[in-house]
Amino acid sequence: MSVTHHAAARLQQRAIPPFIIELLERFGSVMRCGGAEQLFFNKAARKRLERHMGGRRSFRHVEPWLNVYVVIGDNGNLVTVAHRSRRLNRA
Repeated sequence: MSVTHHAAARLQQRAIPPFIIELLERFGSVMRCGGAEQLFFNKAARKRLERHMGGRRSFRHVEPWLNVYVVIGDNGNLVTVAHRSRRLNRA
């Protein structure tokens, strides 16, 4: 996946490590928003990730980034990344 200049700047500004993006792609839940997809960790995605990591102990290392979401455009580019501060609207 290619990263836009905007997304690269946001990753750095918001101190989000690139491996979190990989975890979101692999285990995150998807929601359509406009002309893009939003990936985030909901309860089911967190359980999948915890099971993959082998338990609670190693899962604690990624907990600070579980409220992160990414927006991926229809062309496959990573558009932006942010910390979730409130619930996602599921309209």
